[in-house]
Amino acid sequence: MTTEKIYEGFLGDWELDIAASDFGQGEAPAAGGYKISDGKHGILFVIEWTDAEGKSHSYNFTGIPDGEPHPFDGQDLVDSMVVEVPTAQELTSRGFYKGRELMVAARFLMEEGAVMEITQTVLLPDGSKPSNVARYRRKLHS
Repeated sequence: MTTEKIYEGFLGDWELDIAASDFGQGEAPAAGGYKISDGKHGILFVIEWTDAEGKSHSYNFTGIPDGEPHPFDGQDLVDSMVVEVPTAQELTSRGFYKGRELMVAARFLMEEGAVMEITQTVLLPDGSKPSNVARYRRKLHS
């Protein structure tokens, strides 16, 4: 018997829709993909993108979706992370360093789960909160 997880709608492969995104902070990528899956120790996030110069990048991390802080190896940027799923349409990760919240990635499902919008916000010491909004479309596998 399988139990449906509240974040089930986020699982799968997503393709960046650059035209529907707003990269106000930093340079927009030329292409990108996002994969969310159940991992051995929580939710596995894999982000891949090609920058404007054509160079490929990849970043992945795992988060436990229990709303509690867990140690995170983000070098000198993030030392703990909280992953929470307030509703079936929202999946948020928050990065902290020495107890201070520094970044938030809020993921929202839209259009009956066909679109995922991610707002990534950096919380700066001066109180400013620059953000990027990336919109992804679910990849359909044949």
